[in-house]
Amino acid sequence: MAESAGRDRRGGSRGHDGNRGQRRGGPRDTARRGGPGRGRGDRDRPRQDSGAPHAERAGKNLPRRIAWEVLLDVATKDAYANLLLPAKLARTHMGAQDAAFTTELTYGALRRQKFYDAVIEVASSRAIDKIDPEPLAAMRLGAHQLLSMRVPNHAALSETVAVVKRSAAKTAGFVNAVLRRISEAEPAVWLDRVTAEASETTRLAIEHSHPEWVVRSLTQALKGHGRDAAELEALLAADNAPAKVGVSALPGLIDRSELPGEPTPLSPIGVTLDTAVPRDVAAVADGRARVQDEGSALVALALAEVEAPTGTWADLCAGPGGKAAVLGAAAAGEATTLDAFDSSEHRVDLVRDSTQALTNVTAAIRDGREARGPYSKILVDVPCSGLGALRRRPEARYRRRPEDITALTGLQRELLAAALDACAPGGVVAYSTCSPHYAETVLIVDEVLRLRTKSGTADIEILDTPAVLSAITGTEAESFASVTRDGGRYAQLWPHVHNSDGMFLALLRKAK
Repeated sequence: MAESAGRDRRGGSRGHDGNRGQRRGGPRDTARRGGPGRGRGDRDRPRQDSGAPHAERAGKNLPRRIAWEVLLDVATKDAYANLLLPAKLARTHMGAQDAAFTTELTYGALRRQKFYDAVIEVASSRAIDKIDPEPLAAMRLGAHQLLSMRVPNHAALSETVAVVKRSAAKTAGFVNAVLRRISEAEPAVWLDRVTAEASETTRLAIEHSHPEWVVRSLTQALKGHGRDAAELEALLAADNAPAKVGVSALPGLIDRSELPGEPTPLSPIGVTLDTAVPRDVAAVADGRARVQDEGSALVALALAEVEAPTGTWADLCAGPGGKAAVLGAAAAGEATTLDAFDSSEHRVDLVRDSTQALTNVTAAIRDGREARGPYSKILVDVPCSGLGALRRRPEARYRRRPEDITALTGLQRELLAAALDACAPGGVVAYSTCSPHYAETVLIVDEVLRLRTKSGTADIEILDTPAVLSAITGTEAESFASVTRDGGRYAQLWPHVHNSDGMFLALLRKAK
């Protein structure tokens, strides 16, 4: 999803193989399975953790220091971990093992923050909003190590407290006391304590660290898109499963076989990397490949795949440029050009960086609602709640409010209506969001098409989007199926089914 219409992109989020129905990663599960947060008796077994011993041998405690700084900036400055952490890692030139450890410390503490906060409140006998940000960030960091990682208790305690001593020494004793109390019980015991009198929705919200309104919204989304609401817990757990770094090889510039990593199961141009610093890959640094989730790649590939008249393509909400890069590369293969718009100068700069290896892409500052065309293919990847990308932007779940959905849907309708107006006869519009929320997906497309028909311009055909995705991925179309309308179908990807971001996609053809 992109920024448009004068709204900074941060106001609307973008926003591999499926494990359907499998519970993953919740505090209760990890204690039971012997994974992160395993039983205390298991801690004497040989460990293969995310680099903690290496970090401790280094004597600098840098991974915990960086993780604490990012957690603090996220809490006090509304920073985005997915932007701040990579920059810090790049500056420190960490080895791969320490970088992976730092990444797990940071994202893990953010993903499970609601659960850890409930534990901290009991262990400290204080409300979370009564604890200063510096010690609270350290407690969250320590709680993640104690309850969900294979870090020995003594290291989790002493090294985390050492971080606080450097900047907030007066609170070190408080942090130490709270973490020691947390270490006295297993994750499952803590979960039972903090959910003892909770409703089912509240229990799920705490166990899987999602606000209650998000839990309810995802329940409604599953039902609205035609799936079983019993999948909810698997979906919540998938949001807390660490997402691997995905990279797309831009068609015509490089083949994915030339990139390090494992081929992605859905996207034919993708690989997953083991490194936490993807710009160390030469093709990423020079622009022939882009860091990108499979779901985002499939949105661009689907639009590129559909037949349309010859003519210029457009991306109306292009920032930061990942989809624009794939579309631009595909357009170059068809000897055509791509106009990439965004209303933010900063985000247009990001688009230019993303498409630096392409000569057929023009990036410009423009409100997507002002696009005139005609364009043969248009991507309108609208600003949205980002509820489909919580794996990669875990802090977003705590920043969003139900009223944000209402504020965004008006802009979403306007952008889609403008895209349909700017589309050439016989051309195709792809409407996408990085959210499964029913109000941002099915209801938007339905409403825009209804108003168009009511005004006497019933000129839009809904294509079978799941069939297009099936042809690209080799995966059964029904796994992508959402609502059927007038012989066509919308598509919805799911983290717990496709191990991708939760992208919604509707392909709409304008009559000739």
